[in-house]
Amino acid sequence: MDMERPKAGFPASLGLVELSSIARGIETIDRMLKAADVELVLARTICSGKYIVLIAGDLHMVEASVEAGRDVAAECMIDSFLIQNVHPDVFPALSSTVVPGTHAALGILESFSVAALIEAIDAVAKAAPVEMVECRLAMALGGKAFLVFTGDVAAVEESVNAGAKIISDRGLLVNKIVIPDPRPELFETLL
Repeated sequence: MDMERPKAGFPASLGLVELSSIARGIETIDRMLKAADVELVLARTICSGKYIVLIAGDLHMVEASVEAGRDVAAECMIDSFLIQNVHPDVFPALSSTVVPGTHAALGILESFSVAALIEAIDAVAKAAPVEMVECRLAMALGGKAFLVFTGDVAAVEESVNAGAKIISDRGLLVNKIVIPDPRPELFETLL
């Protein structure tokens, strides 16, 4: 999954619709792309028969596209979001391409929803200076998603709480963990 920053000229707004139906997901892509001038970042099936559509672009275009996606998704919509001014660390985190420069405290967020976790990644990155380590979205996870990040203990605690709030406000938080002094071998299991 290659999720580099969207094309030059696109402001950093991100939108996602998560659905319970693959067929309706494919229809949703079409409607979202026809509704506004946005870039399709990712559209695919995820575990437990769900489908996600992730788009980027100008805030007003992303708003219009997500609204159109929600409309067509109707009763098949599980979750959705719109993030304005998305933090630049979100795209590398989603592609799991980040190798941390430090091995400090670890923060872990686990969600029942891909949409809620991606929105939480933005909150994590904006809350404190942390480095993303690993992000997994639904595949071989029964539809769940998780994020692992590192930094000093205070930053990790602040970021875990910020991300957990986003997820728990939707009632989709599985768990949040802070490991203050992880063994170095633990990082090897995550890369």
